[in-house]
Amino acid sequence: MRRDTPSGSLFLTDAGPARLPDLRMEMTDGRRMLLRQAGRPVLLARVDQDHGGVTVHRREGYRSPLPPLTAAEARRGPDWRHRFAGDLERVERGPLHAGRWLLAERRVFPPYVWRGDLVRDWPTAHLDWNDGWNGVLPLRPLSAPGDPRVKAYRRQAREGVLPPVLLWWLSPFDGWAVLDGHDRAVAALAEGRDPDTVVLVRVEDESEVARRAADLLGRHEDLRARTLPGRRRPGRLRGRRLPAVRRSPHARVADSRRTSRMGRLDA
Repeated sequence: MRRDTPSGSLFLTDAGPARLPDLRMEMTDGRRMLLRQAGRPVLLARVDQDHGGVTVHRREGYRSPLPPLTAAEARRGPDWRHRFAGDLERVERGPLHAGRWLLAERRVFPPYVWRGDLVRDWPTAHLDWNDGWNGVLPLRPLSAPGDPRVKAYRRQAREGVLPPVLLWWLSPFDGWAVLDGHDRAVAALAEGRDPDTVVLVRVEDESEVARRAADLLGRHEDLRARTLPGRRRPGRLRGRRLPAVRRSPHARVADSRRTSRMGRLDA
């Protein structure tokens, strides 16, 4: 089921299968992660021992889950949110699974997302969280600006009809992966502009939000009951001070950039 919102976002509910999706992130033992497509690992990752970043190694074989876009369709300029939603709901090799998803157009990012934090190294790269990495991770090698396909897209960019890039928010990496549109991204950047994008984000189910709210309310009522007059307040230890909470270096250094990373994707 799809639902448009006044802010321009498109919500997809129960858009994918109940089984595991063909494109999915998996957490393994220790600090390892992998991205699997149709049973085949296409990305391996290992978090630094000090949790200051993650090293990623991408493998050949990733395939966009979307069918190719034609030049005629680009000139018609459909509602790309619904176009991509329909494709993702129908095709295999995509990330959708049962739950709630958001698709939204996004034309403006902080400058560092495309200009500084776009990962151009292949196949191995290091994402430095201590430096606040919050960029874009391609899942296949980027073509050269002079590649024939990129040159065709550059012409569309100059004409103002270049279709957007589809980005997928990967919370384990604190950044975006390119689901579709690697060559379109190169073309836009070669023409001196940031690519237009449609972003795909997994959001919590309303039932899960309600469950968490009820849980928090229950904890609040329990805390009130235990702090009524005549009762000792929990957490207070006679003659001792509770230890201060220390924040990680990653959290301290990256705070200045975290406020703008996701933008406003309001329902």
